[in-house]
Amino acid sequence: MRVSRRTRAIAVLAAAPVLLAAATPAVAQPHHRDDPGRQAERLARKLVEQSSGESAYRHLRQFQKIADANGGNRAAGTPGFDASAAYVHDQLEKAGYDVAYQDFDIFESKTLREKLTVTSPEPRELKTTAFDFSKAAPAGGLTAQLKAARVDDTPGCELDDYASGTFTGKIALVKRGSCTFVQKEAVAARAGAAGIILYNHSGTTPVHGTVSDPAGAHIPATGVSLADGEALAAQLAKGDVTVTLDVATEAVAHRTRNVVAQTRGGDPDSVVALGSHLDSVQAGPGINDNGTGSAGLLEVALKLAKETRQTKKHPKPLANKVRFAWWSGEELGLLGSEHYVKSLTEKEKRQIKLYLNFDMIGSPNPAELVYDGDDSDRTGAGAGPAGSAQIERLINGYLDKKRVPHWGTDFDGRSDYGPFIEQGIPAGGTFTGAEGLKTEEQAAKAGGTAGQPYDANYHAAGDTLKNVDKKYFDLNIDVIAHAVGTYAQDLSSLRG
Repeated sequence: MRVSRRTRAIAVLAAAPVLLAAATPAVAQPHHRDDPGRQAERLARKLVEQSSGESAYRHLRQFQKIADANGGNRAAGTPGFDASAAYVHDQLEKAGYDVAYQDFDIFESKTLREKLTVTSPEPRELKTTAFDFSKAAPAGGLTAQLKAARVDDTPGCELDDYASGTFTGKIALVKRGSCTFVQKEAVAARAGAAGIILYNHSGTTPVHGTVSDPAGAHIPATGVSLADGEALAAQLAKGDVTVTLDVATEAVAHRTRNVVAQTRGGDPDSVVALGSHLDSVQAGPGINDNGTGSAGLLEVALKLAKETRQTKKHPKPLANKVRFAWWSGEELGLLGSEHYVKSLTEKEKRQIKLYLNFDMIGSPNPAELVYDGDDSDRTGAGAGPAGSAQIERLINGYLDKKRVPHWGTDFDGRSDYGPFIEQGIPAGGTFTGAEGLKTEEQAAKAGGTAGQPYDANYHAAGDTLKNVDKKYFDLNIDVIAHAVGTYAQDLSSLRG
């Protein structure tokens, strides 16, 4: 699950073989007496029965073993990621899928300088973290007056958060929240700011932002903690504050790859796509984030292959082609999924009827969160593309039958559904929480500890096999299995 990062990267389109919607010719499908709804119900039931967290746990063990042998992580562009991708690829190939790698280039952001000093009225140095790919400050640093952007529900996200004309040549002080780091930096630059200091909305550490693309950097950008940001804002309320911002970064190229597999049977003009990111952060092995989603997706894919005999000569009939993807570079800015979507033709995009995303499905202090396709929660981003509400309803209906408490979660752009939504493809999925805090209501209904993070080891070395709630891991694999079985045979519910 992507958020601020010490390394960021961008994808550069590369000519590489990859499974697209038209990669496999349509397989002739025999006539069936059963209606699609009954076929979907039967396949969904079988996949739920056969797929389990207990079985999928073997994949988590393998990811942990790979990380242990490769410096403690499985980050994009590292041997640990490459070994993870090879493991997934080989499992799918043995199961009979059409499977391919999609190679692309990424760039790691290397920090060269990061220093922030208050020069007046009370000189002091603040702990700071440069944005990845930040534009460099001039030699000796950028010295200018500080000015605070308006703090509201969308702080620093829109031009009217900056008083017209009063930010020119100044360094903007902006609170984190609502929109992306990229948007905040760009809007501050449009308002005339010479630099931006972003302060965190929680915790005790400096926010680590990114502009994602070195070519898109406009102004020197850095982050500070919530306490330091609020102290600067309070000081500004009393009078002028001058700071010196000195940051510089360097982009370092690496090669990485997505793994994409699809069923041999099914209509190539009607594709059901699912994805999870396979990469971890540099800090740890990433077993919950996102070994759980990757393992769950792999488990269901293998059971689907077994049930439908994904062989070249004898694929059992499927109404729709099912495509599974394991993305690289999500932790660096959704790079793998963005690269994949950009590589599709307009026809190939239209062939994808929905996209389901599973990023962190075994958090140790979990809540069952379902992407809010219809924006019924009225928070953050709006509704997803047409069909997203129906995906949410399908998942909620399954959870209701299981009597599992669940809550909506916003399409906040932090995971790989983002590039698909931007193309108007309906999306959905589940998520058990990252660094956010569990609510009193969630703890009362689902157990766990209120006021504590869903995952206290989020993006940390402690995200190991011990960091997984096996009950919720199993539950969400059932959610995946139910959705795959349903949509592989019947898409009529998307039009409901």
